[in-house]
Amino acid sequence: MTEQTISMRTAKAGTKGFTPEERAAMKERAQELKAEAAREDGESAVLAKIAEMPDADRALARRLHDLMRANAPALAPKTWYGMPAYTRGGKVVCFFQSADKFKARYATLGFNDEARLDDGELWPTSFALKAWTADVEARIVGLVKKAVG
Repeated sequence: MTEQTISMRTAKAGTKGFTPEERAAMKERAQELKAEAAREDGESAVLAKIAEMPDADRALARRLHDLMRANAPALAPKTWYGMPAYTRGGKVVCFFQSADKFKARYATLGFNDEARLDDGELWPTSFALKAWTADVEARIVGLVKKAVG
C-alpha cells in the first residue's frame, strides 16, 4: 500500500492523514530499507565472486573483505568489473583485483579518487598484494581508515 493510498483512506475516514513530518519519516525509512537491501545484495555478490577465485586470490580477498567489514563498516560492498569493491554514496572507494583475472603476478588493492589518501603532490593509489601478514594487515588498516577519512 502506498503512502498516497493510506493518506486517501485516512482522509476519507475523517482524519487529516499524515503530517509532513510523518511523511518525511516514512520516506527516510523507505530509503533505509533500500540501502539495507542493496548492502545485502552487494555482500552476497562479493562473497560469491570471492568464492570463485583460485585459492591464493580467494584467501587474500576474503581477508580483505573481513578487514573492510571490521574497519570500514560505512562502506558498502559491491562487485565492480567482477571484483570486490567497497563504496560510499555509490562511488567506489577501494577494490580488490585478483591476480588470476588478468594473469598478473600479484593481486592488487586499489583506491579510487573517492579515497582520501592525498599526500602532497604524489601518492600511491594501488598496491601489489602477494601475501597476508600482520604487517600487511596493519598497513591496509591504516590505508583504509585514511581513505574513509
